[in-house]
Amino acid sequence: MKLNFKTLGLCLVAGVLLAACSEPPEIAAKAAKRPDVAPYMGADNGFMTKGWTPGDQASWTEAINKRNQRQSEYSRVK
Repeated sequence: MKLNFKTLGLCLVAGVLLAACSEPPEIAAKAAKRPDVAPYMGADNGFMTKGWTPGDQASWTEAINKRNQRQSEYSRVK
């Protein structure tokens, strides 16, 4: 029995597609959410915004609002 390149190519493509279906689901995003802690509680590490203190909801809200304003194209054009 002689195999041709078309049959070999189809088998290769089918093998790649089936291999892609066997990947385990990504559950890291589910583990990152912690519903037991409020977002403004945060972590006390070096990646915090200046002017924000963990546990202070008012400074957290202010920092989020400033960040959103810097990301807005409308406010950049003004």
